[in-house]
Amino acid sequence: MNGEKVGADLPLRRGDKVAYYMNAAQEGRASHAVVYADENVFVVDKESGVNAEALYAELSAREKCYFIHRLDRNTEGLMIFARTREAERELVACFRERRTEKIYRALVFGTPKAHAVETAFLVKDEKNARVFVSARGAGEKIVTEYSLLEQRGETALVEVVLHTGKTHQIRAHLAFLGLPVVGDEKYGDHAANRRLHAARQRLLAAKLTLHPHGTLAYLDGKVFASEKTL
Repeated sequence: MNGEKVGADLPLRRGDKVAYYMNAAQEGRASHAVVYADENVFVVDKESGVNAEALYAELSAREKCYFIHRLDRNTEGLMIFARTREAERELVACFRERRTEKIYRALVFGTPKAHAVETAFLVKDEKNARVFVSARGAGEKIVTEYSLLEQRGETALVEVVLHTGKTHQIRAHLAFLGLPVVGDEKYGDHAANRRLHAARQRLLAAKLTLHPHGTLAYLDGKVFASEKTL
């Protein structure tokens, strides 16, 4: 930043100049794959480590498109973009009115129940870009549902449905439940991550179903699915 090498999580000020350097392997790696496209929308499968806003900048440099929703940088999986203003308005309404169904998959440490719907409370720490989860008290109520797909020794593959969509909800809530996401450096088990050499967060936005109206009604009930595995 401003010509000097710096660490992570530094505040930016107006006029700061930021340069990001990549090695040859990073430069050759695709940021996404296209899952679906038509004249109104397109769905991409984002790679882990790719910032959602940077992906939008890359896509919008190729064609006119509209940003609809975020996905954490280290979470891989599905994102949808609009190609027209009318499609943008309907997709934004879809997400705002919860006419979408998003299913995630996560590789976690621990032994989850076969199925659970868990409730807790979340407090956001804007300054430090993290959240805190507690069983009761202050904060916003969160509800996270998960199902065990496969136990893999000390890790397990789970499918997760968010009944509330808060910042870092899956990662923070699962960690609070004793099921930290493998490779998560913010809320995870650092010693276990090092032991398994898990440098990448194992969280995938695996499926997206829309229930739009108007010009996008033809997409009602259509399920978009990532081809990635964990």
